[in-house]
Formats: sequence, structure tokens, C-alpha cells
Amino acid sequence: MDTKKEKTTIIIGGAIIGVIASALVFFGNPGNMGFCIACFMRDTAGALGLDSAAAVQYIRPEIIGLILGSTIMAVAFKEFSPKGGSAPITRFVLGFFAMVGALMFLGCPFRMILRLAGGDLNAIFGLVGFVLGIAAGVFFLNRGYSLSRSHKMSLVEGSIMPVIAVVLLVLLIAAPDFIHFTEAGGGPGALHAALGISLCAGLIVGAIAQRTRLCMVGGIRDIILFRENKLLLGFVAVFAAALVTNLVLTATTGTAFFKLGFAEQPIAHTDGLWNALGTFLLGFSCVLLGGCPLRQTVLSGQGNSDSAITILGLVVGAAFCHNFGLASSPKGPTPNGMVAVVVGIVVVLVIACVNTFMKNGTAKAKK
Repeated sequence: MDTKKEKTTIIIGGAIIGVIASALVFFGNPGNMGFCIACFMRDTAGALGLDSAAAVQYIRPEIIGLILGSTIMAVAFKEFSPKGGSAPITRFVLGFFAMVGALMFLGCPFRMILRLAGGDLNAIFGLVGFVLGIAAGVFFLNRGYSLSRSHKMSLVEGSIMPVIAVVLLVLLIAAPDFIHFTEAGGGPGALHAALGISLCAGLIVGAIAQRTRLCMVGGIRDIILFRENKLLLGFVAVFAAALVTNLVLTATTGTAFFKLGFAEQPIAHTDGLWNALGTFLLGFSCVLLGGCPLRQTVLSGQGNSDSAITILGLVVGAAFCHNFGLASSPKGPTPNGMVAVVVGIVVVLVIACVNTFMKNGTAKAKK
């Protein structure tokens, strides 16, 4: 595919995703949260009983759809490629702290764009922190940062995440007693589109993201490293399409799908410093991982067990945040959350240094 056609495909795919994301809010998802990989993993962790936060418990069909949509497209285009084994513990830790940063900000990079498209100006601070975090990661990439190489794995290993997605779907439909659901009116977990709508939306977005390689971290990284705007154009299209859809819905329904300002935004707080520091940690972690939560989820669907380990880190991080009071709320960040973000930045910095300078030093010593 030539560059112009590839960019056009990415822009069209991003626009479709933007419309779908805003439509999901219309159909029942929380405000400015048609898609949020971090929030949806948090809700799913709560539904599985990994934390006791009753307000955020629901197996999100969108996550299931993202994984299975990616799997279907990867198989159809012969891109299902089981591989992994690249620094699994390091990837787990990076995924854990990426979630700490996301829940300080209250959203992943995908939701950051959707919050901006909904008029939430607090997301500007998040975007600034996110870009700076990616720039910090690029600093280490330019100096040789790398994790150990992945290698081919068995079909069984590569199929684990798609199988887990199917199991989650069965649990969501069957709703056994050990699965937790937020009671109506009890919080964000009770706000969701109908199962069929959410699942179809996830399948479509997963398929598009698999074909276009959409990744906001990758988009900003490529701008800094190579002056290449291809991936970033996809998220510009997401923003533009979601913004237009929100404005149309606001005008036609009388409900404020777009509300410009800082105060009283849905599931958001107004502490600019900690919004920025949270997304700094998120961006820094994701550059070292090689992709944002959306990209990691899509890669797990096409057989990448490194991404599956990252998702495990994200899920455990979400449960940990709610079990120990690290997650922010509309009232603002918590003291525990502030400490966790600072600790996370230090840990991620150490990981970056160890996998850059110590490796380079070892290589020189061998020569």
C-alpha cells in the first residue's frame, strides 16, 4: 500500500472509530467514555472480584470485541503470529504503572482524545503530560533502549487472550453469582450500552485498529523520531469525528454531549498538575512497552503474548489502585495516588536506564 493510500485508510478508520465512540455514550456508556481501555479493564477487574469498588464493576463487551475483532482480522489476513517471551516481568511492571498513571488522570490515551472532543479542557493538561512522557521515552530509545527479543511461540500460547475473551463473554451473558455488577445508579459501572451494541462496536474498532495499526503513543513517538504523522492522523480523525458527532447529538437531543470547560466534566477532576503527571507516567511507560493500551489489546488478539502480559499488568494495576485508594475520583487525586505516581515515575526511569545504559555497557565490555 502506498503512503497516500495508507494515510487515507487510517484517517477513514479513525473517523469511523470516533463516531462509534460518541455513539456508545448516546447508547448508555459514561460521558466522554465511549471507549477507554484503562477504564474498561478496571471495570472488568471489578466484575471478576479483583477489587471491592462497587461503583466500577462490569465486564465490558468492548474489550472482548477489541480482542476478538483483532483476532478475526489477523486470521483473515494471515497475520495471526504467536510470539512472546520478551522481558515478561518488566512488561508486567510497566503495564501496572501505566494503569496507575491512567487512573490518576482517569482515562487512557483513547479517552483523553474523547474527553477533548467532549469539551473537557482538563484533558489538555493530560495531553501535555502525555507528550512529555513519550518524549522522555524517546530520549532512551535514541540511546539504545530495548527489551529482550520476542520469539515464536505455539498456537496454544498465542490463542490464550482470544480464549479468555470468549470466556469473559460467556460469564457476562450467563452472569453467575460470583460475577459482580454495579447496581443501577451506583456509579460508572452501571452505565453501559446494550451488550450487543457494545460488542459489535468493539469488534468493529478491533478490526479497524488491527488493520490500521492505530496507536497514539506510536503516533507521537513517530512524529518526534521520524517526523512521520501517519499514525497520529488517525487520532486527529478520531477527535474530529467524535467532536462533530457530539455537537450533532447535543443539537438534536438537547443533552450536553459537548460541554466546554473545566468544571463538572463527567468522571474527571480539575487538578491540572496531577492530570499531567499521571499521563506523563502513562506515556513514559507505554513508549517503553512499544504501544498504548489500545495497541497492546489489539496485539494480544493477534497472538502476541508480550502484550497479553502487559494487559495482565494493567488489570492487576487497576485492581491494586482501587483496593489501596490510588485511583482518582471527580473530587480529585488521593494522597496514596500521588505517592504511587511518583514511585511509578522513578521505577519506570530505572527500567529505562537499566535497559539502555547497562545493556550498552555490557555490550561494550564484551567487545
